[in-house]
Amino acid sequence: QVQLVESGGGLVQAGGSLRLSCVASGSFFNINTMAWYRLAPGKQRELVARVDSGGGTNYADSVKGRFTISGDGAKRTWYLQMSSLKPEDTAVYYCGANNLISRQGTQVTVSS
Repeated sequence: QVQLVESGGGLVQAGGSLRLSCVASGSFFNINTMAWYRLAPGKQRELVARVDSGGGTNYADSVKGRFTISGDGAKRTWYLQMSSLKPEDTAVYYCGANNLISRQGTQVTVSS
């Protein structure tokens, strides 16, 4: 059974930064894509950022230029560096690998 566990969330003031981490453990599988999603109250889950095994990335328009995804599939660890945070970034953030999405999430709260 595969487990994805996030860490690094917290409370930060607008304009601040946070770095989220995700670690995959459990049954062996090849990680081809690593991603971050978020779910804000009253909204649908949103893909925030994705990186594939070739290094290709894509970002939600709302975070381009502010967030950076990076990771090492072989080490089963990936990150989301978030800068210039805004109150609208407040959400529970989930990491994903291939077609799997974490069930735990980590809360990010940005105060104005």
